[in-house]
Amino acid sequence: MKREVVRVEPISTYLERWKAPASPVTRAGNMVFVSGLPPFDPATGEFVSAPIERQTELVLEQMKLCLETAGASLDNVMKCNIFCTSAKHFAAVNAVYARYFPKDPPARIYVCIPEWTGPFDIEIECIAMM
Repeated sequence: MKREVVRVEPISTYLERWKAPASPVTRAGNMVFVSGLPPFDPATGEFVSAPIERQTELVLEQMKLCLETAGASLDNVMKCNIFCTSAKHFAAVNAVYARYFPKDPPARIYVCIPEWTGPFDIEIECIAMM
């Protein structure tokens, strides 16, 4: 089974601009892997420095776009890994996350990390099946 890189616009262009050596999505067979992405401003591609709720919405909207471009959806997500700069954001992130996965949510982990290379607090990656 060969790995296929899926180009997702405008996210692929944003990653190139930031010289990030990553693809937003790879696919092999019926499996889809979505990279953890920072909260990009959808209009400019700049990092969004905003309250954690808005950052989480942007990241989940980007994840949704990546999945749809690869032929999957949020309903196909098997596992999410959430990386966040503070455990203090846990309840706020959960409130937003629950809107995207209102019923039978996927397996998940919430990992606290000390910092990012940019002015944002969250990334979420996922694995989905088609």
